[in-house]
Amino acid sequence: MPDYADLGLQLAWPLAIALSWMAGELIFRWTALPRIAVYGVAGFVFGNLAAGYLPPSESKNFMLLANLGFGLILFELGYRINLRWLRSNPWIVATSLLEAALTFAAVYWVATVCGMEALPAALTSSLAMSSSPAGLLRVLNEQGAAGQVTERAMHLTALNCVMAVFTFNVVVGIGVFQTSGDLTHAAGSSLLVLGASSVLGALFGALVPLWLRLIDAARDATLAFALAVVLLVAVTHVLQFSPVLAALTFGLVARHRRIALAPAQRNFGVLGDLLAVLMFFFVATKVEVGNLSGGIALGLLLVLVRGLVKVGVCTAFARVSGISARKGALSGLALTPMSVFAILLMEQTRWIGVDLIDRLAPLAAVMLLLDVLGPVLTQRAVVWANETRHIKEA
Repeated sequence: MPDYADLGLQLAWPLAIALSWMAGELIFRWTALPRIAVYGVAGFVFGNLAAGYLPPSESKNFMLLANLGFGLILFELGYRINLRWLRSNPWIVATSLLEAALTFAAVYWVATVCGMEALPAALTSSLAMSSSPAGLLRVLNEQGAAGQVTERAMHLTALNCVMAVFTFNVVVGIGVFQTSGDLTHAAGSSLLVLGASSVLGALFGALVPLWLRLIDAARDATLAFALAVVLLVAVTHVLQFSPVLAALTFGLVARHRRIALAPAQRNFGVLGDLLAVLMFFFVATKVEVGNLSGGIALGLLLVLVRGLVKVGVCTAFARVSGISARKGALSGLALTPMSVFAILLMEQTRWIGVDLIDRLAPLAAVMLLLDVLGPVLTQRAVVWANETRHIKEA
């Protein structure tokens, strides 16, 4: 006789993910809300309210799959970054630098004034600098968005990711040093890891296009790039490098090796869609309801402060960088998503023995709020900018 209890445990994750996808499709058709927001709500429900339904023993496997999905999105973001545009319009870089710095400073000040210790406040602030490529790109592709706000949001997000990863790893390195007193270990967990990850991504970005030219397959490179991203994420996972920087650098270098994107490569087709459902569902399961009660008020305040800084700086620099103040504000609004990037980055710190999620209760509240609210605000930003084909204002 089959062991039905064991069978139910084995089917728990696949069934929950399938139900999440079904809910996302139905709600998107009924309300036009972004699918990924629904996946996030479903993940939180199954991870917390349906207590004990998802076996934690399977979590590590889904963590790797979530990183693969994130790697594909980071590659696509890197591929869509135009370095020539950034060189010809340095005000975009200036906007990103000031926006990230002021976000860190504002969130850190509010967090410490409200009683957070210095190290947790610095970790929260470094993550608040970022915007999630996963939330942004999935919404943009879902809406068929194109235009000034869309392009600016993608470039600002890529720059934010690099600065957030750098700052976060420096803060983690300081925390490791304070705990262990081992400077070598601290350095190895921060700056050296970032350098090695970037070099590895650049190496893939140079070698994969070369291989495609050798076999004359550059016109339809979807499968080759997908396999390369899978391999790159697996290598960084094993070596405890940063898959974020590696995948982003891979896409950036590959673009400038003159390999053209095939139409099917946006979202990487069915593979990208499947991994996106899994990724947004999985990361929401990592937000524990027990952490919310201790930080919901501060979390709301931090979300507000972060949003005001991003919108304010993007608006202030809009005209000098070539767009109207209104489109500058919408670009800042489009940067709201953060949850997937932040949770996966914190999960990666567990590889070096640093468990951060349970120590940052206000951040858990921020994650839950932005997991749902972030994609909706990004969608609204491109709709209000009239840059989407699929949704029009009534």
